[in-house]
Amino acid sequence: MTTDPANDAPALNARPARPGVSVRTRIVAAVTALVLLALACAGVLIYTLESARVESIVLAQADQEIAEFRSLQSQGIDPRTDKPFSSAEDLLYVFLQRNVPADDEVFVAWVDDRARYQSTGGHSGLAQDAVFADTVRELLDAGGSRKITTTHGEVALTVQPVHEPNGLKSALVVATSMDDARSELRTMIGSYAVVSLLSLMTIMAVAAWQAGRLLAPIRHLNETARQISETDLSARLPVSGNDDLSALTRTINDMLARLEEGFTNQRHFLDDAGHELKTPLTVLRGHLEVLDADNPEDVAETRDLLLDEVDRMTRLVGDLILLAKSRNPDFLALSQVELAPLTDTVLAKVRALGERDWRLDESGDATVTMDAQRITQAMLQLADNAVKHTGPGDVIALGSLVDDDTVRLWVRDTGAGVAPEQRARIFERFGRDVVPDEDEGLGLGLSIVRAIVTAHDGTIHVQDGSPTGACFEITLPRKGPTWPTS
Repeated sequence: MTTDPANDAPALNARPARPGVSVRTRIVAAVTALVLLALACAGVLIYTLESARVESIVLAQADQEIAEFRSLQSQGIDPRTDKPFSSAEDLLYVFLQRNVPADDEVFVAWVDDRARYQSTGGHSGLAQDAVFADTVRELLDAGGSRKITTTHGEVALTVQPVHEPNGLKSALVVATSMDDARSELRTMIGSYAVVSLLSLMTIMAVAAWQAGRLLAPIRHLNETARQISETDLSARLPVSGNDDLSALTRTINDMLARLEEGFTNQRHFLDDAGHELKTPLTVLRGHLEVLDADNPEDVAETRDLLLDEVDRMTRLVGDLILLAKSRNPDFLALSQVELAPLTDTVLAKVRALGERDWRLDESGDATVTMDAQRITQAMLQLADNAVKHTGPGDVIALGSLVDDDTVRLWVRDTGAGVAPEQRARIFERFGRDVVPDEDEGLGLGLSIVRAIVTAHDGTIHVQDGSPTGACFEITLPRKGPTWPTS
């Protein structure tokens, strides 16, 4: 069974996925949910505490009424006759006449197993409720308090029995409507709900505004990402503030700058390579087109010329591959290197480049971390470049020095030197601004040196020599590059 690879690849023109819920909406929803939960919990807690407080007030009021009843009962004098009460019914009647119940209270005089008198006010039919009567009968002997549910709602009963010598059971019943007692609490909770709703709406509006302001860099990032293409990487995000999102914005701008620089260098690299390869390919094609295959001398001459061009292209491709690999982590093979022997070895090798007055300025005596082969390659390239700009007998000197945590290596000559306006361009690929006419180089030598130095986290610059000429100096960290190279 075979599969089509094209079917496994993601479709380039696939329709974009439908957007889900935005981050701003989710933030507002989360804030709203948390605030709503907090307000609801606060409301429930307030209602529970206040309800318990109301119940305690109801019991305290009932206890106060019972205390006043007991006081009247202990005096035993009927204020109407200034004589002792003749019966429990008279005692209860006088109490109901002299005491005015609260708006949520009802006083009932229970005599002979029924409600004989009831205070005026609301809930006039409460004494006739069956649950009310049954509860009073249960508490008639010992008294006490109980909450019941009647046709008038939840009621708190407190029964104070009165025992007569003839065995008749009577009692004062203080009944409090809990619904009436909690009316102010319900009003307060209603006001709390309205205020909470208005507060929630205000918090939602502020959260939406603040989330939109904080997430603005993300929206700008999205818009900027849509504007970026292969030919235009110049778009940047506006940066404001000094928070985490601002730091993210700066990081993304730095990343875009690096990408733009990388793509620009890549385009220049391809343009330069194409331009340099075009000439030898044209030469090859032109000579092959005019080649006389029947003329052995023409064939031999053309063969030598084409092989020379092939060697030139091979060298060019090798240099280009070296430059392309210079940013790879495995480009360097770092090790501990004795700087003095390395400097002496380089000097011994460069003597074969030309008849010059080769000298050693100084040799650093220290152990450093570097890729010895790459540094040797860079120093040889600088020496070869110095040979091209000097004549027989001219001085070319090498040197090395360790200064604290820095390693310095240089090659100087007594040639014509490099003009200040050309010192930056000579390190560019195919930079041939300052090249002798007899130099057949490709203009990649100094760019390769810079790539090797950059891989070591170092720098290279050129300055005036002493007394004349140019001095190319490499500066490297003694402990090697900070980024991983293998």
